[in-house]
Amino acid sequence: MNLIRSAVLGAVAVTQALLMPAQQAWASDAAVSTTVIHAGTLLAIPGEKPLKAQTLVIRDGVITATFNGYEDPARIAKDAKLIDLKDQFVLPGLMDMHVHLQGELGPKNDSETLKMSNQLMQMRSYMFAMRTLNAGFTTVRDVGSSTQEMYAMRDAINSGWIDGPRIIAAAFVGITGGHADISGIKPEFMEFLDEQNHTVCDGPYDCRRATRHAIKYGADLIKITSTGGVLTDRATGTGQQMEADELHEVVLAAQRMGRKVTSHAHQEDGIVAALKAGVASIEHGTYASDDAIELFKETGAYLVPTLLAGDTVVQMARNTDVLSEWQKAKALRVGADMQGNFAKAYKAGVNIAFGTDSGVSKHGINAQEFLLMHKAGMPPMEAIKTATVNAAALIDMSDSLGTLEVGKQADIIAVDGSPLDDLAELLDVDFVMKGGKVIKD
Repeated sequence: MNLIRSAVLGAVAVTQALLMPAQQAWASDAAVSTTVIHAGTLLAIPGEKPLKAQTLVIRDGVITATFNGYEDPARIAKDAKLIDLKDQFVLPGLMDMHVHLQGELGPKNDSETLKMSNQLMQMRSYMFAMRTLNAGFTTVRDVGSSTQEMYAMRDAINSGWIDGPRIIAAAFVGITGGHADISGIKPEFMEFLDEQNHTVCDGPYDCRRATRHAIKYGADLIKITSTGGVLTDRATGTGQQMEADELHEVVLAAQRMGRKVTSHAHQEDGIVAALKAGVASIEHGTYASDDAIELFKETGAYLVPTLLAGDTVVQMARNTDVLSEWQKAKALRVGADMQGNFAKAYKAGVNIAFGTDSGVSKHGINAQEFLLMHKAGMPPMEAIKTATVNAAALIDMSDSLGTLEVGKQADIIAVDGSPLDDLAELLDVDFVMKGGKVIKD
């Protein structure tokens, strides 16, 4: 018995010795809980005037104090760590309300669908997520991916197991043969994939079921497709596809369970139908009529314009063979019209939230959307507001995101020059902090 006891005590001692360096390192990291940032120029609240020579204090991922001038870190806390951004323009982390992190449009999409395992696809998704975060986008809405893989990445990021942007993850609900359904592959394979898809629906009560099913399995948001889409690989147009009663039931079922609904919509009829059903936002909104604009303003719904996707598919249609003939025809028409219709909606006073449709465009170049919005007539400050203040409002997180104020999450980025003078500064973000953790320095 004494021999057994000695062996056990010896094993415990060895284990403690092995763990001690890690424990000490952990204790050391935990002790450094205060970060002080000296910001040369600080745009704390997009829409208001930026301030010079400011100090931000961060504890446990949250902004706890701000000061005019450069406060001595030692006066704030003995353990304070200083981040010197005196030569930088500092602003809130950016938010993209329309991404697809699990892929990128390209010539190998068909073969990847056949050959790439879900596990490998998940690893690639993580690479795209980190490209997005390093580009300064600390929060995204992923509005259409293989759901369980996306929910797993969302939850792992939220748990602190891995770095990545904060993800609001959507599930598709759409009709048979619509934009959310499978297209462009042989019927036998389509049949096999149909068996895995429980959120394709027909009729109001089936769409109610599909919505509840999506929420049960983890959706933060419901994405519907009230119209056809450019990348649907069949000649079904971009007009209304889901009926008014189907749209109404999806929105009602989601609201009953505490979820918002956003709608992919290009043509006027589908935009109007989705807004009347009560969606929180319209993705693309290419042909918003005067009636649609009035509904936007009446309901407070947001337009997520995705100009970068429109520009991308136009270039692909003109210069590559990536798109089918059906897709090319739609891309050249819809993509070319997006910017003019966005300008019309903005001038009319529609709420705008930043979104790129990255996955159609490449991940990590999300900030190019700012340049397209500016080209269409939106001033730089207003463009930055769409990716901060407005985006936070759309996802009901204004109490924690969108500005750099006391009590908010420390999602902070910095660039060399003022994006208010040149939005292209946001194409090269030099510093990224998410929730108080430095991601890129």
